[in-house]
Amino acid sequence: MAGGLLPGSGYDLGEMSEINVTPFIDVMLVLLIIFMVAAPLSTVDAPVDLPVSTAKPAPRPDKPVFVTLRADLTVLIGETPVTAEAFELEMGRATKFDFEKRVFVRADRTVPYGEITRLMNMLRASGHLKLALVGLEGAAVSNSGTGGGATPAPAGEGTP
Repeated sequence: MAGGLLPGSGYDLGEMSEINVTPFIDVMLVLLIIFMVAAPLSTVDAPVDLPVSTAKPAPRPDKPVFVTLRADLTVLIGETPVTAEAFELEMGRATKFDFEKRVFVRADRTVPYGEITRLMNMLRASGHLKLALVGLEGAAVSNSGTGGGATPAPAGEGTP
């Protein structure tokens, strides 16, 4: 009786009503891996114009416009203090109403982040979207905050 089952021998296999779960588990594991890889990629959806970092500082324009926020929260355009009410007009005068001109933003180390954000919002409201944040060059920065007399250099660029 080698080779097969004889009909009527009582060894019929019949129909199996159970599901083979091994392929189902394999498919579920593959889907899990796909979603684990794809989920972090889908969370970054905000378009950001990131600056490219180089070792040397960016060249300084001929007549840069500096907006400075002092520790006592006074705002200066160039070396002239301005009030919040006159800020928009004075910014227009300083840039000759050229809204494509880059504005360099400086702030004292002790100024709260919220105040710097408020200043950047004032710049945006006045139509100036091209901003550069100014900091001291890395080798010249001291822990005391004086900077050792180093010249400021643009630390990064972007729109608020």
